[in-house]
Amino acid sequence: MKTLYIILLTTLSIIGYTQQLPIEACTSSFEGINPNHSKAKPLQSILEELTHLGIPGSSMAIYSSEGWWTGSAGYAKIEDKTMMQTCHLQYLQSVAKTYMAVGILKLYELGKIDLDAPITNYLPEKYSRFIKDAAKVTVRMALNHTSGIPEYNLIPAYVTKLLQRPDFFFTAEDYLTYIDKKSLDFEPGSKYSYRNTNYVVLSLICDAITGDHAKFLTETIIKPLGLINTYYRNDPGYLNYPNLVNSYWDRFSNGIVENASLLQRNNVRVLFGDDGIVATPIEAVKFLRGLLEGKLLSEATMKIMKSWAKDSKGNFTYGLGLDYASFGGHPAYGHSGGGIGAGCQLYYFPEKNVYMFIGINLGTVTESPLHTKAEKTVERIYSTLLD
Repeated sequence: MKTLYIILLTTLSIIGYTQQLPIEACTSSFEGINPNHSKAKPLQSILEELTHLGIPGSSMAIYSSEGWWTGSAGYAKIEDKTMMQTCHLQYLQSVAKTYMAVGILKLYELGKIDLDAPITNYLPEKYSRFIKDAAKVTVRMALNHTSGIPEYNLIPAYVTKLLQRPDFFFTAEDYLTYIDKKSLDFEPGSKYSYRNTNYVVLSLICDAITGDHAKFLTETIIKPLGLINTYYRNDPGYLNYPNLVNSYWDRFSNGIVENASLLQRNNVRVLFGDDGIVATPIEAVKFLRGLLEGKLLSEATMKIMKSWAKDSKGNFTYGLGLDYASFGGHPAYGHSGGGIGAGCQLYYFPEKNVYMFIGINLGTVTESPLHTKAEKTVERIYSTLLD
């Protein structure tokens, strides 16, 4: 997972902090599942194996030439044995960056943003003042993580405050204060290095142009695609959903999971552009299908989105909000995400014309023997799906 926090998470604790959140069983209204999908039985078996290895719960959706298949295993909440179901909402974590990037590219198509103009052309001075040499950074550099802007959530003061005051309502400006007066990590445009801060900046740019980036993403992505189980900062009950999974973490990296639901929810509810979306597995796939099948952006803009930055070895690694990955030798476009109490992957495999989402309600940003045990099992998901 190309995200987030530092190892301090394994050493700090929250004393007397009640973590559990209520959850309900749910019933999917989606009627397009192919129960005879050739991958159904082996994939379901692998999901159940993940549960046996200690992953609290997992949920998956795929779309291929055989149509839709969904599967789940384990628990959405361990404490009351609420079974994980595919109608439960999953935290998309950094997959939200792809949605945010689509929003910026929609503004590009509307003629409201020049991708190669400095971010200072659009970012109000009250925010840009926190970014040293901000005028050297273009919108495109923020989108493809070649900006050199420092990472806010690698700052110890931020991680400490997050864990010591989990109810603190961070603003986007708060995140920028953590990088105030810090030099750029490298000359803008000279290399690729993933930074959540880039997408906080992009959300603020979108706010400045549209008035409310969350509303803009809802109007230009969520509603046009008919996504009724996808949510991002745009309703009074945001994240207080009865079908949102409880979240768990291996706080001490000893293979023992603890409920971190309140910390997870409170963290996600104050993230801007770089995180913050929850959705069902089917709707995550519907978003990526809609994007790559041309329902959101023009063909010309999609080519721009898939103009890949390269890593230190010269390999394609990241476009404008799209990750370029490889699984068992199969190239893929999409994004991964990880947080305190969840992790997911959303990818399209062009060689096979297959879309896939898998989410778990175990944090992926702390070291855990559970991750090591599950790694080969997760690899079998891809080999089963693609080979």
